[in-house]
Amino acid sequence: MIDIPQWYNASVLVDRNLEAGRAEKVAIYCGDEQVTYGELARRINRFGHALREMIIDREDRVLLMLNDTPSFPTAFFAAMRIGAVPIPVNTLLQPADYRFFVENSRARTVVCDQMHYETIRKALEGYDEEPVEVIVTNGRAEGAHVLEDLLETGEDELAPVATHKDDPAFWLYSSGSTGKPKGAVHLHHDIIYTCETYARHVLEVSEDDVCFSASKLFHAYGLGNNISFPYWAGSSTVLFPGKPTPDAILGTAQRFKPTLFFSVPTLYNAMLNHEGAADYDLSSIRLCVSAAEALPAGIWRRWKEMFGSVILDGIGSTEMLHIFISNTLEEMKPGSSGKPVPGYEARILDDNGYPVEPGEAGYLSIKGDSAAAYYWRNHEKTKQTMQGEWLFAGDWYRVDEDGFYWYEGRSDDMIKVSGLWVSPVEVESTLGDHPAVIEAAAVGVPVDGLTRVRAHIVLRQGYEPSEELITELQNWCKERLKRYQYPHLVAFVEELPKTVTGKIQRFKLREPETGVRMPQQEDELV
Repeated sequence: MIDIPQWYNASVLVDRNLEAGRAEKVAIYCGDEQVTYGELARRINRFGHALREMIIDREDRVLLMLNDTPSFPTAFFAAMRIGAVPIPVNTLLQPADYRFFVENSRARTVVCDQMHYETIRKALEGYDEEPVEVIVTNGRAEGAHVLEDLLETGEDELAPVATHKDDPAFWLYSSGSTGKPKGAVHLHHDIIYTCETYARHVLEVSEDDVCFSASKLFHAYGLGNNISFPYWAGSSTVLFPGKPTPDAILGTAQRFKPTLFFSVPTLYNAMLNHEGAADYDLSSIRLCVSAAEALPAGIWRRWKEMFGSVILDGIGSTEMLHIFISNTLEEMKPGSSGKPVPGYEARILDDNGYPVEPGEAGYLSIKGDSAAAYYWRNHEKTKQTMQGEWLFAGDWYRVDEDGFYWYEGRSDDMIKVSGLWVSPVEVESTLGDHPAVIEAAAVGVPVDGLTRVRAHIVLRQGYEPSEELITELQNWCKERLKRYQYPHLVAFVEELPKTVTGKIQRFKLREPETGVRMPQQEDELV
């Protein structure tokens, strides 16, 4: 049990560094800008005063559409410090999406980077429910307040509002892959819980670390990587506001020499395939972390061979705030998600909610005190997902004889061929080990009324689509998987559809005309 005071405001995560004598230590590196913990605290307090002057009250929602710059933690903690509720959102969406966020949350304030102002302006056109104040940063916009101007006012000191540890602290919207995004309401004690579990026991973050997350702060994963964990430990962080392309991320890592690096399988793979990747010096990194999608063992091996560092793969979620099952340096199986992080419990359930037999696959359910309290204005979904102390994750998992958890896919991504379940992740990982394949995605498609496996493959440079290559890939899978698991059809594609966090959108690949169809080998069908 983690001891958190009854009256607790999550913004004190920054204060603890001042109390520890780290006021002059650099908290944030961002391009050529450096911000110390003392300066960050001053900005948070001044912006908190400014929000109060704008009549932002307790539990008022503040929408954050911010790039990864020092303005993000400034706005995030300032809102919580006065008892308001910040809501970081994806910066790559359409005006209609932000209109939904505003209407759904009834946010009274939007803080955005100047480059996103036009999108927000369009989103608010005709919105007359109540006035919405817009604050821009890193630039100016007509009709909007400017965060940097507001920091020139106010006072350097601002005591945090006496919030209860179980009061709403911030929201995170789900990706909305199965409908409208859901607002997961997190409480003030949730952040510190992830720090005292995953950050302490798995990463062993210390004040000597420099953290760099290629995953953005608006995502639960990035928020923990580059704000929660380093501020808890007194580390320094590297913020990169641009698009996370392989050359940009590799160059930033070489320049700032992080000791902890966080990314997703898609980007790890892209960096490995980037021309000249091996020329970058990443020797400062003591540990890498991957989440958002299962990390294929082949990528794990190639990364270690090229850069010498180990990637710890794990699984987390918006609802649980960060990683709750993970590999560790002491216990690791490449390709698996690892074991439950100390402080969390996991179980695998069947369709009726009973534990499955050892080795069988089923639905993952998680217990841990960083779980969101509920979904905003979505009582039915809350009941389905937050089941007492347990959170129904909806992922399809199995546990091996050593207690390691293996991701089989989302329950609705599983493929049933001739009455037998096929894991798309297992097929994809096997194909990914073939020298011709950069990445792959497998889905089930109907063929003459039967379900068959179709693989969508991105080829490495120097390989061309051909029936000979299809046969080679199919035989490759037959030799390594059960006979019914091999891809009966193959489609060569330029790229795979993905979410901004790197997850493959398999539902888009089930469309009939995706890619190039190739004939199946009927004699091999079960």
